[in-house]
Amino acid sequence: MKKLTPLVLSFLFVSISVFAQNTPKKTQEGHINQNKFRQLKDVLATPNSQRLASGAPGPKYTQQKVDYEMDIVLDDDKRRITGNETITYHNNSEDHLSYLWVQLDQNRRAADSKTPDITPRNVPKTISKRFYSRAFPDGKFDGGFKITGVTYMDGSDLSHTVNQTMMRINLPKALAPGEEFKFKISWWYNINNHRTQGGRSGYEHFEKDGNNNYVIAQFYPRLCVYDNVEGWQNDQFWGRSEWALEFGDFKVNITVPADHVLGATGVLLNEKEVLTRKQRQRLALARKTFDNPVIIHTQEEAIKAEQKRSNKTKTWKFSAENVRDYAFATSRKFIWDGMAVDINGKNVMAYSLYSKEANPLYGDHSTRAVAQTLKTYSRYTFDYPYHKAISVDGQMGMEYPQICFNPGRPNPDGTYSDRTKYRMIKVTIHEVGHNYFPMIVNSDERQWTWMDEGLNSYMEMLAELDYDPNFPITRGYPKNIVKYMSGDQSRIAPIMSKGDNVYSFGNNAYGKPATGLWMLRQTIMGPELFDHAFKEYAKRWKFKHPTPADFFRTMEDASAMDLDWFWRGWFYTTDVTDIGIKGVKKFTTKDSGNRVEFVEDTTEGLGFSEKHDTYLYEITYDKPGGLVMPIIVEFTYQDGTKERKTYPAQIWRFNDKQVTKVFSSSKQIKNIQIDPDLETADVDTKNNSWPKKEKTKFDKFKNKVKG
Repeated sequence: MKKLTPLVLSFLFVSISVFAQNTPKKTQEGHINQNKFRQLKDVLATPNSQRLASGAPGPKYTQQKVDYEMDIVLDDDKRRITGNETITYHNNSEDHLSYLWVQLDQNRRAADSKTPDITPRNVPKTISKRFYSRAFPDGKFDGGFKITGVTYMDGSDLSHTVNQTMMRINLPKALAPGEEFKFKISWWYNINNHRTQGGRSGYEHFEKDGNNNYVIAQFYPRLCVYDNVEGWQNDQFWGRSEWALEFGDFKVNITVPADHVLGATGVLLNEKEVLTRKQRQRLALARKTFDNPVIIHTQEEAIKAEQKRSNKTKTWKFSAENVRDYAFATSRKFIWDGMAVDINGKNVMAYSLYSKEANPLYGDHSTRAVAQTLKTYSRYTFDYPYHKAISVDGQMGMEYPQICFNPGRPNPDGTYSDRTKYRMIKVTIHEVGHNYFPMIVNSDERQWTWMDEGLNSYMEMLAELDYDPNFPITRGYPKNIVKYMSGDQSRIAPIMSKGDNVYSFGNNAYGKPATGLWMLRQTIMGPELFDHAFKEYAKRWKFKHPTPADFFRTMEDASAMDLDWFWRGWFYTTDVTDIGIKGVKKFTTKDSGNRVEFVEDTTEGLGFSEKHDTYLYEITYDKPGGLVMPIIVEFTYQDGTKERKTYPAQIWRFNDKQVTKVFSSSKQIKNIQIDPDLETADVDTKNNSWPKKEKTKFDKFKNKVKG
């Protein structure tokens, strides 16, 4: 073979190098950060002097104030509300406002309402008579506000424009920061029968005695919220997503038939004018009774009033400070009871108003449920700031400051099942709990429904367990959300969706957020860290307008836990939890001089062929689901004892598909089980055990649900 000279070798080397440089390299495409633990900074609004990076209100945080003075008349014969109000709007913002937006919620029931037109409907195979009258009414109900005047204080007309459920007040000149504007609105409307026509307020008619129970809300034109996040929060009211409202002071006079018993938001100013001597004496006793409700207006007295309708009227006068809304309930059928609740040395009254048709269920449980709610919520958030809370036999579930309307009635013979009892208690606790979220921690329900319904549903669980340690909780436990989360993805929306636009409203706004908080407390953060952070959020934002970013940031700021992975996965996606055991290898050690050798045991099962001092198990966990979650592993040893190990969710930070961990023990393992108590909402537990089982605890649960 002819030898190559150094010159030739050099030439070849240079040629090859040039060729290599000119040959296109195969490169991988770049990508954006898809790590499940990336921060939420690309999603959350940038902090500023109004809303700090810590999640707290900033030094320049402002919010508007709106005060109302109202004279309301309820016509029991015509079932009509007539009202006059004086509104004082305080511009505490740094902005100049050229107009104000007012909510006209009753217009959802106006003859020209668009609400029925946006709801698709098929002809059903069958429908109850009650819901038939709602879906296919005989004629259009003449509902909606009849505005008879929008004026300046001197009575001259004030320019305004009505757009369905919103009315724009056209100001004569821009309202400057620090200024206030006073104006008047007068109106009337026909009250809907909420039992036959549906609705969040209205009347219930009793054919046997010809009387009505009135639960009245959204009865007055009220101001929208204006803030630095959304500007005017003036989305139309379509009937589902609720309201964003400003805090203010109310002076309200309500004229009703003289034989009615009435409860409302605020302090009753004229007890001697509207209550009998007996009622005042019983009320005084109730105010110092803490163990059992005191009957203030008896069933016998209510029945007597039912039988004879008064043609006279009484005016009940109330004053309410720093509330975001107003509601009342009135009827000659109402029984009235109450008891005092000790909230850290302050006496708060728990009341119930109910017809005889709701007794003895309401008499047995309503006021006690109110009292328990105030105690539990005060312990986990802040002391209840108002002087009372009322539960009304309203046969719906709706909440307002200091008063709520709840379902639940016994059988005609007075008996009631556990199912009826627990449903009534559950809804009562939930609606009374709304005094905290959003009546005080005042989020925007129209935009972020979960911030009131989800947080409140979580707190409701704690109050239910305080009321009865064996309370049959139906929403909030991780296992209860699995069926929803593992369903048809085309019918599921992330929690961070507008309430009007989601398919399964109950699961999306109530169940999944409550479950997420329960998991954070019980599994991810622990009660001590979670409770402190949750209370900090409630205290920071009471009587203010928080956003989701304020909640997320406060929970992290007050706990020293990075939870961005959880907020992103649980709140912003529809991903599911599915963690399993892919495989297990067994090893022992062998001393080889100055090194330790690992020897695999390939015998079948988890047992070893020989006895050793230490047993090593190399376990590979995989994650078919999109969510990252802690891996909770329970090891059952051959002697029957058990040991549990929890790996934080961050174990998935480098590999989102599978991870391998080594577990060592002095005892041989018989079984390995992931998430034995169903804490992580795992949608498929068939891969949760090793050796694999035919049936699991959750499979039995699923079969029971299907049955």
